[in-house]
Amino acid sequence: LEWSEYSLSISITLREDILWSDSSKFNVDDVVFSLRLYSDATVQSKFYGSFGNYFTNDDLSIDAKKSFEIISPYELKINFNKNAVPSLFDIDFPIIPKHIFAKIPIENLATAEENLNPIGTGPFRLGSWNKNQAIILKSNQSSILYNEEMLSELIFKIVPDYNSTVNQLKSGELDFAEELNPADVNELQNNYNLKIEFQKGREYEYIGWNNLDPEIFEKNQKVSPHKLFGNSRVRNALSLAINRKLILEEYLSNYGKLAVGPIAPIFKNTINQELQPIPFDPQKAKEILAEEGWTDKNLDGIIDKNGIGFTFTLRYPGDNPLREYSSTIIKENLKNVGIEVSTESIEPQVFWDGLFSKKYDAWIAGWLVPIPIYLKPFWHSNLEANVPNLVSYQNEDADILLDKMETKISPDNLNTVYKEFQSKIYNDNPVTFMFWKHNIVAYNRKIEGVKISPLGVIHKSWNWSVSE
Repeated sequence: LEWSEYSLSISITLREDILWSDSSKFNVDDVVFSLRLYSDATVQSKFYGSFGNYFTNDDLSIDAKKSFEIISPYELKINFNKNAVPSLFDIDFPIIPKHIFAKIPIENLATAEENLNPIGTGPFRLGSWNKNQAIILKSNQSSILYNEEMLSELIFKIVPDYNSTVNQLKSGELDFAEELNPADVNELQNNYNLKIEFQKGREYEYIGWNNLDPEIFEKNQKVSPHKLFGNSRVRNALSLAINRKLILEEYLSNYGKLAVGPIAPIFKNTINQELQPIPFDPQKAKEILAEEGWTDKNLDGIIDKNGIGFTFTLRYPGDNPLREYSSTIIKENLKNVGIEVSTESIEPQVFWDGLFSKKYDAWIAGWLVPIPIYLKPFWHSNLEANVPNLVSYQNEDADILLDKMETKISPDNLNTVYKEFQSKIYNDNPVTFMFWKHNIVAYNRKIEGVKISPLGVIHKSWNWSVSE
């Protein structure tokens, strides 16, 4: 890789010995094809809208003539627009094989059978995929990452439920599992064959308060404040009313840390250390709600304003014991300040579809913070361009800071901007940040070379080996 003087282009030279797992040669055509595909709105890729530093067309697709200069099958120059502040993450996208996917009509890509038999260039290739049973990876001897000491096979077993996972870990039917419950740590630690590790996480739990009125938005795409959650002081009162510390202590056994914002504590130079977790203070919550006009005028036990009772449904994805437990605590806490909450567990795919459609008033979910930190899609007011802003947070001052994060500034100044943004979020309470979760991992002691990191639990698994 070689950047131009002002970083408005980057020259890439590929190795000529890289092969796809079907023995086809990997080259520049695969790179250009993949990037163009991801930027095409028809494809509906999750990367759509991520190419603002490239030369783009009106529909946000990459302008290939301006952006790409193919010098040879293994040499590519990528040009960025004059306002760009590019980084390596502008080219860090999964590359797919052109010789396979170029044959498929673009509108059929999402449902193409080829998706069920993927090929790659990594140390493992797909061996077999038995739905609802297992995905089996075989070592890929044509990969430049292959070595004779690596595992010949990795089996990702589909286990029907959490209790079965724990039982199979203890019996030796499973050799590796993550996202384990704290309640099982002591018993698993007493099993001599297992090793337990804890990774401070990049994933936080939160309660989402829809900042806009979903009914008005569905009718005309107009952003209008939610009748319950459109006020930042009311959202602050909700955070004060919820005993997040109790959930952290009782369910997670303190394998985590109370959250104050969307930047994980592992980013020590970036997190705003001056911000403290919002305390559990139901009396203060009642006072704020009363100041904002929410009182029990008809004496039915539920606070109301302008004839509207403070009642709503709190939704969460099913098959998640932590969120089910959290919903019970939240419901009881809010009842104590005069708010009536009903809870609903929803099948995960249906839940996420509804969430991205902005249909829900409130929900429990989680986010994984990317490396490097990338906040704009989750908090910027431009909802069309930033689909992951699920709570529809709107703040012009916050937008200025988010835009500034994408300009050419020093690392120290960037960290200052991050901290200012955290203060904005902290004061606006677009969500109730609950806690960062530690990832509890258990694996068989016979597996050597495991290195758990914030990048993932199976990162560089081609360096693993099994002792006799």
